[in-house]
Amino acid sequence: MFELQKELDEFTEKLKQTQVFREYIRQRDRLRQQPELKKQVDEFRRKNYELQTRLYPDNIFDEMDRFQRENEQFRDIPMVHDFLAAELALCRMIQEVNYSVIKAVSEDFE
Repeated sequence: MFELQKELDEFTEKLKQTQVFREYIRQRDRLRQQPELKKQVDEFRRKNYELQTRLYPDNIFDEMDRFQRENEQFRDIPMVHDFLAAELALCRMIQEVNYSVIKAVSEDFE
């Protein structure tokens, strides 16, 4: 396990060197310079997460549509847009890594 942990640490460092990760950190640090806006972004992210993780709501599409419409102007603020775009790119990169690992090990469990 020690050898695997070492390789995971090295891989993590490589992820941190990617343009995607560096852009996320840059946008995060810019946002942190405006605490009130950061607070609003965090609240937006919390509400979005809660909405997406509810179990089987009957009106999920209506709720998502309403949430998107209510927050359209907020998301159009350049700093908010840039941060959310960088965060999404980072999440997608992590999802791709997860998918690759799962695909590699799941072949033995058909």
